Amino acid sequence: MATFLYRLGRGAFRRRRFVALVWVALLFAAGFGAASASAPTSGSFSIPGTEAQKAFDVLDKKFPGMAADGATARIVIKAPAGAKVTDPGTKTEVEKIVEGLKSGPGKDQISSVADPYQSQAVSQDGSTAYISAKYKVSGMELTDATRDALKESGKDAQAHGLTVEIGGDALMAAPETGSGEVIGILIAAIVLVITFGSLIAAGLPLLTALIGVGIGVSSITALANVLDLGSTTSTLAMMIGLAVGIDYALFIVSRYRAELAEGRERDEAAGRAAGTAGSAVVFAGLTVVIALVGLAVVNIPMLTKMGFAAAGTVVIAVLVALTLVPAILGFAGKKVLPAGEKSKLFGKGKQASGSAAAAGKKANGGTRWARFVLRRPVMVLLVGVIGLGVIAIPASKLEMGLPDDGAQPVSTTQRQAYDLLSDGFGPGFNGPLMIVVDGDKALADSTVERIKGLEGVAAVMPPMPNQAGDASMITVIPKDRPSSTQTEDLVHTIRDGSGDDVMVTGATAMNIDFSQKMNDALLPYLALVVGLAFLLLMLVFRSVLVPLKAALGFLLSVVAALGAVVAVFQWGWLGSLFGVEQTGPIMSMMPIFMVGVVFGLAMDYEVFLVTRMREAYVHGERPGQAVVTGFQYSARVVVAAAIIMIAVFAGFIGASEQMVKMIGFGLAVAVFFDAFVVRMAIVPAVLALLGHKAWWLPRWLDRLLPNVDVEGESLRKHLSDSSDRSDGSDGHGKDRELVNA
Repeated sequence: MATFLYRLGRGAFRRRRFVALVWVALLFAAGFGAASASAPTSGSFSIPGTEAQKAFDVLDKKFPGMAADGATARIVIKAPAGAKVTDPGTKTEVEKIVEGLKSGPGKDQISSVADPYQSQAVSQDGSTAYISAKYKVSGMELTDATRDALKESGKDAQAHGLTVEIGGDALMAAPETGSGEVIGILIAAIVLVITFGSLIAAGLPLLTALIGVGIGVSSITALANVLDLGSTTSTLAMMIGLAVGIDYALFIVSRYRAELAEGRERDEAAGRAAGTAGSAVVFAGLTVVIALVGLAVVNIPMLTKMGFAAAGTVVIAVLVALTLVPAILGFAGKKVLPAGEKSKLFGKGKQASGSAAAAGKKANGGTRWARFVLRRPVMVLLVGVIGLGVIAIPASKLEMGLPDDGAQPVSTTQRQAYDLLSDGFGPGFNGPLMIVVDGDKALADSTVERIKGLEGVAAVMPPMPNQAGDASMITVIPKDRPSSTQTEDLVHTIRDGSGDDVMVTGATAMNIDFSQKMNDALLPYLALVVGLAFLLLMLVFRSVLVPLKAALGFLLSVVAALGAVVAVFQWGWLGSLFGVEQTGPIMSMMPIFMVGVVFGLAMDYEVFLVTRMREAYVHGERPGQAVVTGFQYSARVVVAAAIIMIAVFAGFIGASEQMVKMIGFGLAVAVFFDAFVVRMAIVPAVLALLGHKAWWLPRWLDRLLPNVDVEGESLRKHLSDSSDRSDGSDGHGKDRELVNA
């Protein structure tokens, strides 16, 4: 592989104009496709194999035209103190809202509007009422005119002293990330400038990463409606694609500069950078892709599509690093180096080799840190493991659910409508259960009588039969809030006492089924992803203990990250610092999502850091010295890459959507723990304690595994043979003259 990537990188360097033209053409083609496509919808949400989904399928069949998955809205009206919504003046204003929705802009997308006085949607004390509006399409598919009409529907009533707030998913909009991601990119730029000491070298990873992300996200946008991709999919793809795109380019550029410092010609340096660091990029990218594609085992279409889309951006980032980055390096010339090094490498005082310079070079921070860890491996190991263990403690109190309007900031109309309904009708009113009866009226009536006698039920509405009379819908109002354990117990009680023809669905039941599905899939998913990645890393490092150590270190960092997420988003610790206005259960998909994404990203640093150690060990250095050599050449770049990735993820903490905010925080803190505690401290401590045993591989297994040559041994032999055949040169002298001309 190293030899193939060497030729690919050197070829891209030489044919840089053609390579750059191809990538720019792809960017324009993807951009044109995105501009021509209609706006992405929210994406259909289904949970195959669950009772809630089965009930929705029955509704679609037995209640045609009902649009069971269409958007809903509740316009909540509260009378002033001392007044009632049944007063004549108030009643007139409420009826105006009903008629305005039925006949105003967006009426074509409305399937029904319920008058609160006819549907008995008035609280017992008469202070509050609500209008239920049902739409034919999802919230993301509503036109601006329809959404604006909904927002403006209560303006006149408010002018007459009434409180009007709107809840439901009809006001759903694409998540806004604000300026956070821009700040993340700016921080990345600053880190790159400090790392490289050159504006050109710093700008190169940013430029290539943005091109890769532009192609990936534009392609997702262009295919969003064809493949039924949700709006959150592109946000996730951008988040991951930008982070890995910058990191992969960073490693190629860093290795290119190191090869120049060894006295290589520019095309040769580009080829060797692609053959060595490029090999690490390929396998690091493969671990991320495995983790993201592995989300398919959960069998939730939305999550599968998110994983595949994000994996696509990672593949693009790898291809960009291997081809576009060497091509751009060809255009950059000497400007990729700091001013002080240009004359040394390209001027009269050009170094013949890097050995003399390396001999007198002062030990850098990575070297000093590695030597410190080698002197005190037990202490470093204990501090790292115990520290992460303490941070992981809150994860034992993890409560999972899906966010509803109760998780919105208190300043939003959705949250205020939620609170008004809770105050006027009871906390369970915001999470009604829908009972679908696939049978005649007698079965529906007996179901109602049975549910009325259950503990935790506040009210049971009369059955609503379909036109054929062979199915009914029953609305059940729990006594407790939707996310409470009491409501979950009620759902299970109803299901346990019912046959196959009586099913519980609705948003609350869907949330319960979704959380259960996530819990059931976590261990199989973890086994699949960690198992495949273990085999991949064993192939890369020719070792059993190094991949095992990598997997255990990842588990420690991801559990610690989950503990931090629970502390901030569930318990509210430092919540105001991260813009968390409302605490609540952790999003159900968060644990399995963090396992997938963080594992892939964590293995990036494992591959980049340890491959340099493996390279030194294979070339004859003792285990301890190999650790020092790995840190000498890789620590600075790994630290820079981690800071960049943290900055990119942290930029999404400013998003308006709670899910995006939580994902951004979780990934940022997980990368911090994994890069700075696990990879930079625990890994060298464990390798120091293991010594030669770290690189042990049974002989029979060594014979079975193919040699992927990440350390570039076959590449060195190939180049050495080429050099011998060309009388001391490497066989590319004429090409170098053309490149340097």
